[in-house]
Amino acid sequence: MVPRRRFSRRFAALAAILALLFLYHIFTLHSDLQPRRQPTPNSAGRADPEITGEPAPICPPLPGIEDVLVVMKTGVTEAKDKVPVHFQSTLRCVPHYVIYSDFEEEIEGVKIHDVLRSMDSDVTEQIPDFDIYNRLKKLGRKGLEQDDFADEANSAIGKPNNPGWKLDKWKFLPMAQEALRHQPNAKWFVFMEADTYISWPTLLAWLSHFDHNKPWYLGTETQIADVIFAHGGSGFMLSNPALQLATEEYAARRTELHQYTNEHWAGDCVLGKVLADAGVNLHFSWPILQNSNIGELDQFTTELYRHPWCYIAVAFHHLNAHQIEDLWKFEQKRWRDVSKPSPPAPISNPPYTNRTQHNPNTNIPNHQQKNKRILLHSDVFREYIYPELASHPTRTNWDNLAADEQPHATNVEDCREVCDLQKECVQFSFRDNKCFTSSNPRLGSPNPNASSGWSTSRIHEKMDQSGICKAPEFGAG
Repeated sequence: MVPRRRFSRRFAALAAILALLFLYHIFTLHSDLQPRRQPTPNSAGRADPEITGEPAPICPPLPGIEDVLVVMKTGVTEAKDKVPVHFQSTLRCVPHYVIYSDFEEEIEGVKIHDVLRSMDSDVTEQIPDFDIYNRLKKLGRKGLEQDDFADEANSAIGKPNNPGWKLDKWKFLPMAQEALRHQPNAKWFVFMEADTYISWPTLLAWLSHFDHNKPWYLGTETQIADVIFAHGGSGFMLSNPALQLATEEYAARRTELHQYTNEHWAGDCVLGKVLADAGVNLHFSWPILQNSNIGELDQFTTELYRHPWCYIAVAFHHLNAHQIEDLWKFEQKRWRDVSKPSPPAPISNPPYTNRTQHNPNTNIPNHQQKNKRILLHSDVFREYIYPELASHPTRTNWDNLAADEQPHATNVEDCREVCDLQKECVQFSFRDNKCFTSSNPRLGSPNPNASSGWSTSRIHEKMDQSGICKAPEFGAG
């Protein structure tokens, strides 16, 4: 027989454990019942500076951002890889945003909306592009197949063998409609993709040059057949009146436009045609919105109708998560530097005698350190690209995209010598056993079949010759 005192102690211990379990259940249930909130500019993806060793992220003044709805488009096969970094960076300072995909889910507590949920059943049931979508509706992510993740090089007609890419063209018109429903009083709607980076202070300064009460369609000009439209991945902007006209056109011609979409291959072109039919023409916006990634940029080109150097740089495309985070940190540093006094110029600087005195820490002329919230293409090159080139002026397994073939060079050293002998040459690339040079510098990208190099002294001369921008070019005229 168990003594009464020992039994009482065991009973008391058991009661205490049960009480703790009950309290844990109550608090857990309460937590689960609380609605998950979209991250705000002050809380989204907040990193602890004491843990990361980095300064706490800041949001610069963004006048007008409260009147903007940011609309991100993604897809189920890429969302988990590409979207999360934006909560820590691109979307961190944005109070109003919505993310549209082809599958409804939550990513890091943020709802991802199915933008095709209201698509006509005769479209979803009869058109093969919706095979992946119907599997997702039935089985969720378990319905994805290996081929759904297979990527292919972008061709003149996109990626016709990629199931997610074929479905993507169907998102544009419903996305326009859903965005207007989501925030009907927004003055501007900014559309971006999950591999796009946007500089918000620069964008807002640009938008201030346009009357939001008029129908504006801003984007990087692209053309298919007789349709001129904004390239979707570069980001594009619609004023409220423009979006209203587009959604009204879609509502009035829904069946016809679904047939047009089915026969086309680019959804951004379909949207551009709808806007044109509604009387809203595209405002050409290159090089402000870039359809190139950082490595492909040529800020010195004079071959096109605008010279990028003094133009604002609002958006970049084809970026991976690391590059987006890197650009965010780059802008964070610029924003912090706004209120800091510039270090005095050195009394003498032999390597750059008779040139503009430079801040040794940033390679930016001291008198240019004014409004560092607005980003120019010259800033991107001076402060982001050039330091990268200067830190590694020769690289193996790298292609800087030099394009002028030099047939007499048979190895890397010969290629370097050819470049040295050409007065205008600032970079060379020896790839696939051929030598290429260029008079304009680019960063480039990894390539196991290439080795590249840059003449940093000549590039510095080229920067000095390009001069200091007296004022940003907004391309709003």
